[in-house]
Amino acid sequence: MTSEALLGPGPMDAALAYRDGVAISRRQYLADAAALAERLPGAGAMLNLSVDRYRFAVGLGAALLRGHTCLLPPNHTAHTVERLRARFAGVYALVEAGADGDGLPSVAHGAPAQATQAEPAPPLLAADLVAAYVLTSGSTGDPVPHAKPWGLLARSARAEAARLAEAMGRDSLAGVALVATVPPQHMYGFESSVLIALHGGAAFDAGRPFYPADVVAALAAAPAPRLLVTTPFHLKALLESGLAMPQVELVLCATAPLSPQMAARAEAAFAAPLVEIYGCTEAGQVATRRTTAGAEWRTFDGLVLSGNDEHAIVNGGHVPEPTPLADVLEVLGPERFRLLGRSNDLVNIAGKRSSLSHLNFHLNAIEGVVDGAFWAPPEGAGSPGIVRLVAFVVAPGLGREQILAGLRQRVDAAFLPRRIVAVDALPREPTGKLTTARLADLAAAHGLRSGSR
Repeated sequence: MTSEALLGPGPMDAALAYRDGVAISRRQYLADAAALAERLPGAGAMLNLSVDRYRFAVGLGAALLRGHTCLLPPNHTAHTVERLRARFAGVYALVEAGADGDGLPSVAHGAPAQATQAEPAPPLLAADLVAAYVLTSGSTGDPVPHAKPWGLLARSARAEAARLAEAMGRDSLAGVALVATVPPQHMYGFESSVLIALHGGAAFDAGRPFYPADVVAALAAAPAPRLLVTTPFHLKALLESGLAMPQVELVLCATAPLSPQMAARAEAAFAAPLVEIYGCTEAGQVATRRTTAGAEWRTFDGLVLSGNDEHAIVNGGHVPEPTPLADVLEVLGPERFRLLGRSNDLVNIAGKRSSLSHLNFHLNAIEGVVDGAFWAPPEGAGSPGIVRLVAFVVAPGLGREQILAGLRQRVDAAFLPRRIVAVDALPREPTGKLTTARLADLAAAHGLRSGSR
């Protein structure tokens, strides 16, 4: 594969996006991307700060046409931006009119371009063009880049589109309107809203609704059939809002394991199947499961697993090189596995092993718990060799003993938290993800730097 089109096959007048219920065609997208590309610097790397999902996609297309790479860091703090500037030559920000570029030289989106009435052929791009660097927080605080070539991203999007169409009982995602609560700067949002429209046939809503009423309104405004792309955090808020959910054909969820109970509630509320997607920064998206059907995950077509436990490897399809996975997997076959937890969140207590994600799963399954997370003090904190778990819980109306009683029914007594800290909210990112760093800061704010006694 030497080249890959900017857009997958499809009619130029088909919708690529919707804004306020008005369709934006693939033809218009090509015109907007080409017009913006002409205004970009001659060289550099783009930090795409567009809030509007369509403008983000236009920025991506313009960068690719210019031969630039998009940077997808974990956050946009001053420290992260400074590290990006040091690592990548010519970093600039793409912003919406009147917005700040986080201290970087910036280019602002302009007015919509004049689309041609001819039938344009989508531009071809070098398949090995690094379309994006997905950056994770390194141990030194410096962002660690993971290169994502355009050809592999497009192949991945097509594999996801085929799997989701299968789950919806359709031949393709053509004509499907997608509403996403996750930002396009996050790898999940990037793959499952932007790329799946460019190469999977779906059309996304340009907004990024956050609050339940906004999500419901966005879904109601989107034409059927509809696909909701969301996270466990947003999904839980939706289900507890008391609002009537619009009809959708499928709910897609990712960023943290979802409890079977929550999945069943979602399927009942939306009258549609719920599918979880599993992936990691190194390999991208890897597998899906319908949560209510069981714990087994099935890899995307072409992806094959080998190894087991903490040494599982994926290869094939859009992962051309054998790539270790950062999670603990029970590999059941080349294309099937169970997810046991992340290798870096395993805890050993009294000779027993569990993962923090598993414990969080059960904590959040307790009736009355709005949100919650376990925290394990870093190695060396407190008494040597003893892990004293702490649980931060948002649960108005529940006391310590009620939470412990709920946990006793679900987890081994060795993993019961020594301390339960009631908080008003957990410091989650817009995607709903709760990072180790933010959780550590929360622990420090409650005087838990040296562990819980």
